[in-house]
Amino acid sequence: MSRVRVSVFIALLTLLSPASYGQNWAGILAPTRAIDWSNAGVRGGIPNNTTICTTLNPGATAPQINSAIAACGSGKVVMLNAGTYNLSAGIVFNGKSGVTLRGAGADKTFLVFTNDGGCHGYAAAICVDSSDTNWPGGPSNSANWTAGYSKATTTITLSSVSNLKVGSPLMLDQVDDASDTGTKFVCQNPSTNPPCSLEGNNNNGARNNRDQEQIVQVTSISGNNVTITPGLYATNWSSGKSPGAWWANSPISSSGVESLSIDNTNSNGARGVEIFNCIDCWVSGVRGIRSARSHVEIMASARITVRDSYFYLTQNAVSQSYGVSPYGSTDVLVENVIFQYIATPLQINGCTGCVLSYNFAINNYYEGAVGYVMPAFMVHTAGDDLILLEGNVGSQTYADVFHGTHNLMTYFRNYFSGNQPACYNGQQFHFSPCNSHQIPIILQSYNRGFNLLGNVLGQAGLEQSYENGTKPIYDLGGGNTEGNVTVNGDPLVVTTLMRWGNYDTVTGGVRFLGSEVPSGLSNYANPVPPSQTLPDSFYLSGKPAWWPAGKAWPPIGPDVTGGNIAGVGGHAYTIPAQDCYLNVMAGPADGTGNVLSFNADTCYSTTQIDPPSGLQATPH
Repeated sequence: MSRVRVSVFIALLTLLSPASYGQNWAGILAPTRAIDWSNAGVRGGIPNNTTICTTLNPGATAPQINSAIAACGSGKVVMLNAGTYNLSAGIVFNGKSGVTLRGAGADKTFLVFTNDGGCHGYAAAICVDSSDTNWPGGPSNSANWTAGYSKATTTITLSSVSNLKVGSPLMLDQVDDASDTGTKFVCQNPSTNPPCSLEGNNNNGARNNRDQEQIVQVTSISGNNVTITPGLYATNWSSGKSPGAWWANSPISSSGVESLSIDNTNSNGARGVEIFNCIDCWVSGVRGIRSARSHVEIMASARITVRDSYFYLTQNAVSQSYGVSPYGSTDVLVENVIFQYIATPLQINGCTGCVLSYNFAINNYYEGAVGYVMPAFMVHTAGDDLILLEGNVGSQTYADVFHGTHNLMTYFRNYFSGNQPACYNGQQFHFSPCNSHQIPIILQSYNRGFNLLGNVLGQAGLEQSYENGTKPIYDLGGGNTEGNVTVNGDPLVVTTLMRWGNYDTVTGGVRFLGSEVPSGLSNYANPVPPSQTLPDSFYLSGKPAWWPAGKAWPPIGPDVTGGNIAGVGGHAYTIPAQDCYLNVMAGPADGTGNVLSFNADTCYSTTQIDPPSGLQATPH
């Protein structure tokens, strides 16, 4: 079920040049505000490895599974047959590349943990990790980055290349902005004047005060000149910001976890799967149950794919309760995933060039406040940059000020209702209708250069104002206060924001307005698009191979008609992950209830079609 992908690298010469695959936004977005998002995920797609090196049966211990991984050859599979594996320790790859850990299906192979693997301090049930602890607080290798800073550059110069190898990932970074630039602003220090964050850096995978990052892959080394792929994404790399690089001695690559269930209910393991210092690794067809912190955490890694999976509940339903959470990573793809009962399903804590697409989140369970709607998608830390959200269905997207600034995000063809079907009512696992924080899009201070294109926003009869009023569609530029720190409001959130072709339930129409396009900026300006025609996708070349036959494509947008989600003018169909949850898994429409059986192969049948128009899905 992996997506067919073709890598095409064609230079975009002007805004109106023909779009290459991954640059379907050409003619709509300015090149300074977007990148080639087809780079996201495992290069070439998740490999279909079929050669089994070891087959294990229920009763196998974690050490036996770890030994099988260590002995397995590259491109081969450690197979866990159907049944329940009661594990009192974690599964650890320990620097083993090219190995797939595969079960017989998430509804057949059950890993039940009562303890975790240490995973370099990132406790996890399954640790897909490099052998050396290369982390932002103590890089295995580091160097100054002395030349090559222009956007799209593929050759850079380092002061040292010791232990750097062709094929390895390379972390690039630079010092944060000391004060507000008035345009793109990278900052996480609550002590700036005025403060740019409430709490400062939250261990976001970046070196201290160096939050702008991009992880690239080394393709050749000549002296101290290093050729990389992809080219540089950002336009603000600068010799004046002490740019630098760091890298692992022995990064892991091309390993993955597939087709099994991870139950952390009785474990103190903070994470279901930790991916650490990896390139081209993956999680696919996995069910996760009640991890303590996050179901999948991605640390200092690039081109990671998490797809076709189902994650249910976390042990803590207030703070640090996540589904998938990248830290200090690049080109991560989270695609076609179901999130149920998780406080913040997609919490982005430092990610560049990442793609979050066609995911469904329901009943984001939060015990921090009665009746409070939690965001399905949240950018949370300085270093979140040039991310694409496409085709998702959920309650809300929220860009906050807790741990710093965020820049140049693109939201394309999503449905955010501003609500969820059930909220915490003051007693654990007791629910009432939601009555607080019911807003589809929240962009607080220092969230600049965002692009909101072709989205469907709101729930009929709920929102009452368009922008910054009572129950608005958009809450833009507001500050926040925590303790003795106040982040002021920021008018540049609105003046740098691009809105084009969005439908909302307050105005009741699709808005293609030149007044909502930031065409007059001195930096990161975006010309008014010459057409109201939108591409189907900003990262896919066409309808993906995994999309069910007969299912509407694209499912959401101003050009979609006859959609089966009620109350949004026919502009939105349910997405495959949502259909899987509602129709195949038979999940309750309010998202409450026990964990469900899940198998990706049966959930995403290629014969699945939309319900008849008379059977409309309830908006979430």
